[in-house]
Amino acid sequence: MSAETSDSELSADELAAHVGGTTGEASTESGEESYSDTVQEIRFESESDEDYRTVLERFAELIQLGKESTAASNDDDDEHGGETSATGVELDDIVHGIQQGSIQKIVCMCGAGISVSAGIPDFRSPGTGLYSRLEKYNLPHPQAVFEIDFFRSNPDPFYMLSKELFPGTYKPTKTHYFLKLLHDKGLLQRCYTQNIDSLEHLAGLPTEAVIAAHGNFDTAYCIDCRSEHDTNYVREAIMQQTPCRCVKQDGCQGLVKPGIVFFGESLPERFWNSIPSDFAQADLLIVMGSSLVVHPFASLIDRVDQACPRLLINREKVGDAHPELRKMGYRKGFDFSDDARSRDVALLGDCDAMIEKLCDQLGWLDDLNSLLRLVTQAADPDGSPKKRVLKLLSVDPSNYPDAPREGIRRILEQETGIPHPRDVPLDTSRIESIRMGTTVATNALLERQGERAALVVTKGFRDLLQIANQSRPDIFDLEIRKPDLLYEEVVEVDEEVILPLGRTPSRRAGDNPQDDEEGWEKVVKAVTGEDVAVRKSPDLDALRLELQKVLESGIKSIAVVLKHSALFPEHEKMVGALASDMGFEQISLSSEVMQMVKMVPRGFTAAADAYLTPHILRYVATFSSGFDSGLKHVPVYFMQSDGGLTDVGSFSGHKAILSGPAGGYVGYAITTESYDPSSLQIIGFDMGGTSTDVSRYAGEYEHVFESTTAGVTIQAPQLDINTVAAGGGSRLFYESGIFRVGPESAGAHPGPVCYRKNGHLAITDANVVLGRVLPEYFPHIFGPHENEPLDVQGALQKMSEIQEQVNEHAAEKSVEDVAMGFIRVANEAMCRPIRALTQMRGYDITKHTLACFGGAGGQHACAIARNLGMKKIFVHKYSGVLSAVGIGLADVVSESQEPSAQYLCPETLNSLNSRLDVLEANCRGELRGKGFGDGDIKVQRFMNLRYDGTDVPIMTACESHDSCEEEFKRCYEREFGFLISGRKIVVDDVRVRAVGQHGALSQQEMPSDLNTSNPKPVKYTKAFFEPLGVQDTAVFVLNDLTAGDTIDGPAIVIDDISTIVVEPSCRAIIMKDGSMMIHVEEVDTSKAAADAEVTCDPIQLAVFSHRFMSIAEQMGRVLQRTSISVNIKERLDFSCALFDSQGNLVSNAPHLPVHLGAMSEAVKYQIKHYSAGGAGESHPLAPGDVLISNHPQLAGGSHLPDITVMTPVFEQGKVVFFVASRGHHADIGGISPGSMPPNSHSLAEEGAAIVSFKLVRGGQFDEQGLEELLKLPGKSGIPGVVGTRNLEDNISDLRAQVAANNCGIKLVKDLIEEYSLSVVQSYMEFIQSNAEEAVRNMLSMFSEKMNLPEIGQVHAEDQMDDGTRICLAVTINRKEGTAIFDFTGTGPQVFGNTNAPPAVVQSAIIYILRAMIQKDIPLNHGCLAPVKVIIPPKSILNPSADAAVVGGNVLTSQRVTDVALSAFNAAAPSQGLKSFTLRQGSGGDGRWKGGDGIVRELEFLRPMTVSILSERRATAPPGLLGGLDGARGYNVWIRKKDGVEVNLGGKASVHMQAGDRLKLATPGGAGYGPPASKDAFSISEEFKSILECVDSMYSLRQKNKGAASSNTQQPKDGGRVNEYIRQQHTA
Repeated sequence: MSAETSDSELSADELAAHVGGTTGEASTESGEESYSDTVQEIRFESESDEDYRTVLERFAELIQLGKESTAASNDDDDEHGGETSATGVELDDIVHGIQQGSIQKIVCMCGAGISVSAGIPDFRSPGTGLYSRLEKYNLPHPQAVFEIDFFRSNPDPFYMLSKELFPGTYKPTKTHYFLKLLHDKGLLQRCYTQNIDSLEHLAGLPTEAVIAAHGNFDTAYCIDCRSEHDTNYVREAIMQQTPCRCVKQDGCQGLVKPGIVFFGESLPERFWNSIPSDFAQADLLIVMGSSLVVHPFASLIDRVDQACPRLLINREKVGDAHPELRKMGYRKGFDFSDDARSRDVALLGDCDAMIEKLCDQLGWLDDLNSLLRLVTQAADPDGSPKKRVLKLLSVDPSNYPDAPREGIRRILEQETGIPHPRDVPLDTSRIESIRMGTTVATNALLERQGERAALVVTKGFRDLLQIANQSRPDIFDLEIRKPDLLYEEVVEVDEEVILPLGRTPSRRAGDNPQDDEEGWEKVVKAVTGEDVAVRKSPDLDALRLELQKVLESGIKSIAVVLKHSALFPEHEKMVGALASDMGFEQISLSSEVMQMVKMVPRGFTAAADAYLTPHILRYVATFSSGFDSGLKHVPVYFMQSDGGLTDVGSFSGHKAILSGPAGGYVGYAITTESYDPSSLQIIGFDMGGTSTDVSRYAGEYEHVFESTTAGVTIQAPQLDINTVAAGGGSRLFYESGIFRVGPESAGAHPGPVCYRKNGHLAITDANVVLGRVLPEYFPHIFGPHENEPLDVQGALQKMSEIQEQVNEHAAEKSVEDVAMGFIRVANEAMCRPIRALTQMRGYDITKHTLACFGGAGGQHACAIARNLGMKKIFVHKYSGVLSAVGIGLADVVSESQEPSAQYLCPETLNSLNSRLDVLEANCRGELRGKGFGDGDIKVQRFMNLRYDGTDVPIMTACESHDSCEEEFKRCYEREFGFLISGRKIVVDDVRVRAVGQHGALSQQEMPSDLNTSNPKPVKYTKAFFEPLGVQDTAVFVLNDLTAGDTIDGPAIVIDDISTIVVEPSCRAIIMKDGSMMIHVEEVDTSKAAADAEVTCDPIQLAVFSHRFMSIAEQMGRVLQRTSISVNIKERLDFSCALFDSQGNLVSNAPHLPVHLGAMSEAVKYQIKHYSAGGAGESHPLAPGDVLISNHPQLAGGSHLPDITVMTPVFEQGKVVFFVASRGHHADIGGISPGSMPPNSHSLAEEGAAIVSFKLVRGGQFDEQGLEELLKLPGKSGIPGVVGTRNLEDNISDLRAQVAANNCGIKLVKDLIEEYSLSVVQSYMEFIQSNAEEAVRNMLSMFSEKMNLPEIGQVHAEDQMDDGTRICLAVTINRKEGTAIFDFTGTGPQVFGNTNAPPAVVQSAIIYILRAMIQKDIPLNHGCLAPVKVIIPPKSILNPSADAAVVGGNVLTSQRVTDVALSAFNAAAPSQGLKSFTLRQGSGGDGRWKGGDGIVRELEFLRPMTVSILSERRATAPPGLLGGLDGARGYNVWIRKKDGVEVNLGGKASVHMQAGDRLKLATPGGAGYGPPASKDAFSISEEFKSILECVDSMYSLRQKNKGAASSNTQQPKDGGRVNEYIRQQHTA
C-alpha cells in the first residue's frame, strides 16, 4: 500500500522497514498506540543516531502526555489535496527557485508509498497479504521472514516472497519517472530510497544516482563467508524455488541471498559514506511517499542545511516534531507551524497526482508525459524500441485456453523473470495497452459458428438475402452450393416507405409527372434532404407477438433490415427500441451498421453484425477474464478490416473480417515506405501455407466498400486485399499433359510429403527438392516421435514419380526440372492478381517495390519480381509476423458516413460541407474520448461520387469543392480511361475518417550511409536455379548479419521462421535493423530461334495457359474501365478473347457463357470475307485495321446488340493472331428501345445488322461510316424501326473495345518479345491440343461409365413454350474420344425471335463440355476439336439470314444447354420492389431436389413501357432420371385501376400506368433422380444402372475438383509439428 494511506495496511517494503532494514513507510495516526509503537520500534529495532535516541527517550513521557495537543494540531491540517506551509517558504518559492536556477541540487527521499502505488503487495490486505498467508509461508510471525536466524534454518519463505517481489514484476509510477526527469535536467543530486524493488532503476535512473538504504536485489552474497555471487545465479534459484548455496568458497555451502538488509545487519556502506556530502550540498530536499518513522532514514531530513527548503509530498503530514517538544526548543523534524522562519512545505495528496501538479507549475508536464511515452518501451542495445517475437498455435486447448493471453503471459515471464501461472489472472500493472488482430470473426463466418440470429425485414422481402444477387463464383460448376444463411428465423414487418417521384418534370418523374400521393400517411425528410413518403408505419403490437416467439426459441440477436432505411431510419429505430425493451441482447440496425443504399449488401452486413458481434464479445469477455482487473484499466484495441484500430467497446463483427490480413497490409505499407520513401508504390506479397494475399499501397490505404467472404457480401470499408489459391501447401498435379498447382491444399494435416505424415506433394516439397529449403535449419519436429528433420528423400521420391509420368509424354526432364516447373507455374499464378492490381488499373508495375512477407514468400519473391519486371524487393526483419508489427504501427480510427442525394456543384457546397463538419465533429469527439488530443487527430473527408446516369461511384478525398471535383476526374480518368463531358457529378455518400495517431511501435528511417561489406557464409549448399542448373549457393543466417552486409545471389538467407532465396543476378543489402532490400537485376533471356523446332513442354504449357488467360482478363478490365454504358461497365455484359491466325480460340476469359467460343465463328468469317474469293478480297486486311460485325446468321454473331470488334495483328506482313472483344450495346436501333423487342418477327426489326465493316482503317477511326451503319435501320421504311437511339454511347463503347484490343495486342507482343513468335504460336496450338485431349478423355470416360458400346449414343429432347422441339442425339466414339452433336429433328424456324444462330449453339456445346470436365483446363477451340455439330438448316437453331433472333441468344441458348446437359445426365433443367421472395415448392422433387424459383413484384410509380422476354411459362422444366418436373413460371400484370390480374404469357410489351404492378414468377428447377418417396421397385433397372453410373461420375468429379477439402482443415491439437505447420500457415 502507499504511504499516502492509513497505517491500517502494511506493504512488503514497510514490513521490511519496520523490522530494521528494508524500505517502507506508512502514514501514522495521532494517538497513544501510534506514538508508543513508534518509540518502541525506535528503541528496540532501529539503528539510529545516539543523540536522537536519547532525546526521544527523554521526551517519550511528554509525548504521551501531549497527545491531545497533537490531535488538535492535526485537526488544523488543510484538506486532502491541498498544500500547506509556513508563512516563510511557499511552493511558489520552490517552483521559482527551480525555474530561476537558484535550486540546482535536489536530494530526494523515497518511501514505500510510491512502491505500493506500483502494485507492491499489501502485507495486511485481507486474504492476499502476508499477514493472511502465514500458513502458506510457514511463518511463526510476519517479521520472521527477515530474521537472519530464521532464514538460516528455513530459507523457503524468504525465497517465496522474493519471487513475488523480484525486480521486473512491477512497473514504475509517474513519481519514479519524475526522478528520472530531475536527473535528465541535471537537478538530481541523489535519490535515497527505502524500497527494495529497484523501480527507480527501471524508470531509467543510473546506478550512481540511487542509494538503496536497505539494500535490494542488485547484489547477492553468502550469509556465512560474505562472498559476492552473480545475481543471475540467485535469480535462477529463486525462480525455481530451490535453496541457493555458496559456490565461491570451497566447503562453505552457506545460503546465498539478495543484498536486502535483514535484522542485525548493517546498512550499506555507500549509504553512510554519501550522506555527508549529498545533504550538505542540497538546495532542496523532497520527501515522497514516506511516513518518516524508521530510522536512521527518517533522521536524514535534518541533515540538510538550515536554509535548505524541504518539500513533503504525501497523503498527510508526517515527520513533524511534537508541539510540546518545539516549545522546549527541539528543532528536529518538519515544522509546519505558522513560524515565519519555517522552510517546510507539504503538498498533500496522492503522490502521482501531486507530482503532476508540481510539474504543471514548473512547466514540465509535457516533458513528463513525453518521458512516460518514451520509457514505456523497452530498448534494444542500439536504443531502438524492443520487440519480442513469440508465435503460438492459435488453438491449443491442451496447453492453454487462449492464445493471445498465453502470449502475453509468456512475454511477461520472459521479460521480468517472474512466473505468471496460467491458472492465476494475469497482473496488468506492467501492461500499458494491448493491440490485437483476430480471426475469430472470419472463422465464425467460414465455419458458420456465430450467434443464433433472426432477420427482421420489410414484408415481402423475407428471402431477399437468400436470393441475393444469384451470382455463380464458378460458371462451370454444375454443383452449386448456396452458402448457409446467417439467421434461423425471419420476421416480416408490415411497413412501407417510398421515395416520391415529385410533381415537377425530372429524370425520375419523367416529362409528365403523375400524382402518386394516394395512401400516404405522411411525408418526412430523409437524411439526404429528400422527401420520403410513409405509406404504412410498423404495427409494433403485431411485431411484438412475432418477436416474442423468436425470443422464446432462444434467439437473442436480430438484424433489422427495412427498405429505404439508409435514407429513413426511423422505422428501424422503432423496431430496435421494441426489441431492446423485450430483452434482445444484440440488435443490429442496418441503418446504423452501414448507412448506405443497396438493400442486399446492407442487409448482409447487418446480418453479419448480428451473427458475429455477440461471438466476438464472448471471446473478448473470455480473453479479459484472464486478467486481474478484467482489463478495466488497460486499453485494448482491435485491428479492423479497414486497417485502423478501435477500442474493444466499438469492435463489431462486420468490421472484423480482415482483421488479421489488415495488420500485414499496414505493416508492409509503413515499414517499406519508411525504408524507401521513393517507393511510394508498393505491392504487398503475403505468401502463406494455403494461399497468397496481394495488395497495393501508394501513400494511402486502398479500400473497397463492398466485398464477399464465405458467400456473404459485406458493405463496410475494407483494405483491398486479393487472395489467390497458391501457397506453400498448394498441391502439385500432372494431368492431361499439363502441370497444375492447386487450388487444392495439403493443409496442415497431412501437409506436404516432407512433413513425414503421408502427405501430398506440394510447393514446399518442390523447394526442398531444389535445395532451396534446408532441413538442417528447420526444427527437427517431424516423424512419429516429432524428432526428425524434413524428409528430403520422401519429397524426391514423390517428385520422381511425377517425373516418370512427364517423361512418358515429353522430352526427358530431371527431377529438378520437374520441381522447378511447378515453381514456375505457381509463380505465374501469383503474378496474375498482381497484374490485375497494377496493369489492369492503369499503373506501371515496374515502378513498384515488392514487399514480401509470410512464411513462404521469401522463397519466391525474386522470381515473382523478375517475372513482373520489378526492380526492388523489401523483406522486413519481422516479415514472418508483419501482421503483428502492423498492428503495433496502426492508428486508432473513427469513421462516420451518411448517404446523400445532391449534385456536386457550388450551390450545394455549403450544405455538403456542413454535413461533413457534423461527421468530423462526431469522429473527433469519439477519439478525444479515447484520450487523443487535437494535435494527434488527422481527419480525411470523402465524397462517394459518380457521373449522373452511371452506377459505379468512386470514394474521393475532398478538401474543397474544386479539389474534390479535380480528384474525382483524375481518379475516374485513370480508372476508366476517359471523362464524360457535360454530365453532372452525383454525391452518393459523405464520409469522414478520423485517425488518432498513436502507434505503439516506433519506426526508423532507412539509413543513407550504410558501409557495405561482404559477410562470410556459414556454409555452401547445392541449389537449383533456372537456367543455370545446380549452383554452389552461399547460406547465411539473418540474425548473424549486420547493417551494410551485401549478399550476391545465388544465396539462401535463413530467418527464424522463413527462408529467403536470393536468386542469381540479385543483390541483397542488410538494413540497420536487420531488414533486407533486394535489388533485382535485368537478365538477358535468350529467345529460341525463329526457325527452331518447338516441342510441347508441359511446364511451359501451364505457364502459357496462365499468360494467355491473363491477357484476356486484362483486355476485359480495360474494356470495363474505358466503356461508358451500364451494360458493359457495370453489368459486365462483354467478353474478350485471343485467337490464332486461323481464328481458332486460344484464350477466352470466362465472362459470359453465351459468348464462350461464339466469337471464333465471327473471327473466322472475317478471315474468309477478306481472303481470296471472299466478298472483301478487294480490300484485304492490313496493319492498323479494326473490324466490327454483329450479324448473327451470316457473320458468327449472337444477337444484334452484341457487337464484336476484331483486330488482326501482323508480323512480317502476315496475320499472326487476332484479338477480339464483344460487348452488349444499350441500343442498336429497331422497333424497341434497348433493341430487345419481345415481339420482333424479323432481324430488321431488331436494329442495325453489320456483316463486316472496317471501323478503323490504317489507324483511322471511321466515325462517319459507323454513324451511317447505325442509323441505317431508320431508312428501311419498316414501320416503327429506327436507327440507334444513343449514338454517342455506341461510339464510346466501340472506342473502348478498340482500346481493349490494343491492350491485348501489346501484351501478346510483349510475350513474343520474351519468347519469340514461333514459341508463342506453337503454344497457341499446344494449348488447344491440351484442351482437346481433356475433352476426348472425358467423352471416352463418359461412354465407359454409361456402359455404351464403343460407338454409342445418348439422347435428349425438350421444347420451347410455343411447342418447338429441341432434339439432340450425341454419338460418342469411345476409342477415338469424339462426339457428334446432331440436332436433327429440331423444330423449324419460328415466327418470333427465339431463333438461335449456330454460333449460340456452339457456345452452349463448348460450355457443357468444359463444365463436364470439372478440371481447371483452358477454354479454347480445342474443346470443340473432337466434336462435330449437325444442325438442320432453316431450323430454330439455324434460321435464315432475315429471321429474328434477339430472344434466341438469351432464351433458346438456355434450352440448348438444358438439352445437352440432360443428354449427359449431368444436370436437370433450371431457370435461374414490391416484394422479392423465393417461390417456395417450385423446385421439382427428386434425389437431388430442383432449386426454387423466385417471385419479384415491381410497382411502377409513373407510366412506363415494359418488355418481357421469358421462357418456361408454358412447358415445365422436365425432371431427369425419375426426378419430378419443376413448376412453370408466369408473368402477371396487376392493374391499379381495377385490381384485375392479367397473365402476360412469356413474351409481351405492356404500357404500365402509375400504380400498376408486375409480378414475375420464375420456374423452379427440375428434380434429378427419383425422390425418396418413390417406391424403389417402381424404378426401372435402366434408371438404376444409370444412377449407379451417375454416382460413380459424381465421385470422380469430386476427386477432380480436389474434394480433399478436409485436408485443408487445421488441426485442433497441439504438438511441435502442428505448431510449426500452423506458423507456416498463418505467417
